[in-house]
Amino acid sequence: DDTTIKLVYAPSKLIPEIMTAYHDHPLSGHFGTGRTWSMLRNTYYWPRMKDTVTSYIKSCDKCSQFNVDRHKPPGLLQPIQPPNEVFQVLGMDWWGPTTTSLSGNRYVLVITDRLSGYVFAKASPTNTAQDTARILMEDIILVHGSPDTIITDQGTHFKNELLQAISNLVGCKQIFSTPYHPQTNGQTERWNSTFVTQIAKYCNTDLNNWDTFLPSIVYAYNNGIHSSTGISPYQLAFGRRQRHPFNPPASTFIFSKPHDYWTQVIQYRNAALKQAKQHIIHQQELSKLRFDKNRSHPNFVPGDLVWMKIFVGRHKLKARYTGPARIIRILSPVSFIVEDDKFQQFQVHSNNIRRVYSRDQSMP
Repeated sequence: DDTTIKLVYAPSKLIPEIMTAYHDHPLSGHFGTGRTWSMLRNTYYWPRMKDTVTSYIKSCDKCSQFNVDRHKPPGLLQPIQPPNEVFQVLGMDWWGPTTTSLSGNRYVLVITDRLSGYVFAKASPTNTAQDTARILMEDIILVHGSPDTIITDQGTHFKNELLQAISNLVGCKQIFSTPYHPQTNGQTERWNSTFVTQIAKYCNTDLNNWDTFLPSIVYAYNNGIHSSTGISPYQLAFGRRQRHPFNPPASTFIFSKPHDYWTQVIQYRNAALKQAKQHIIHQQELSKLRFDKNRSHPNFVPGDLVWMKIFVGRHKLKARYTGPARIIRILSPVSFIVEDDKFQQFQVHSNNIRRVYSRDQSMP
């Protein structure tokens, strides 16, 4: 029969040598399962041959460290429950550095309320721990009261003894996002990209007047309807519509008793907060459905070996992942503490690690 293909039956002791030749050798190129399998299938045969090829490549250290992610990493979305009150949970982040303004500013401290979406942003020449503490105390705590929780990244301007002392003083808890996973503080991160785009439309050619327009951009944002709540951030935060200079004068209504006004305000505010929270939860559910599609649980356990993604100082021709490191503690379904071979510990997100597969288990 002209269509019959004669294959070489490979004994188990030769399989490692064959796999090295057809995958590791420069003439084979360290390519993936499909290409490697297509080269082998018309030449050799052994039982469970496709499984061997898949396992061999999965356990290849070079491929694990250098390959680009083609599939969604494991780890389901973990939405943060919206708070019950405005200014109860805040997100805080520094933006910059950027072009030095005529006023000497290079940074912006952005603080967002997790329920209303209300934004506070202040330009600053520097972004030190002292700057953070001063702005937080003077412009937030002494104006709107102390929050229960503040969510930040792990930068030294947030994770320091001064901020910890202020938190202890006012009874506030700090939550730090996982490094290189800004989605934990996603609301603040999204505002950062929004205000940069809007301010850029008003900048002069020298780009040194950006901070002049920062307050007006914040004003406009807080006055608009927020997609997550269906209400403007200002209205939700303060219980009334913001007075806009371009709007016609508002009609007046006089209550017979002052107490009736406060009763109406409280009723409206409670209804608005309830509606906002329902909107946020609904949006979170939709986001989770989209995010979790075709994703799996990380299912890492203490003792597992993993590769860690490299974010800083990586040359294009160097590995994308380093390690291996060992998982020593599980912080959440998607957050882990790992320890490398120098006994240094890191907090990592499941998006930024890959499982290490043992080569011994890949051979028949």
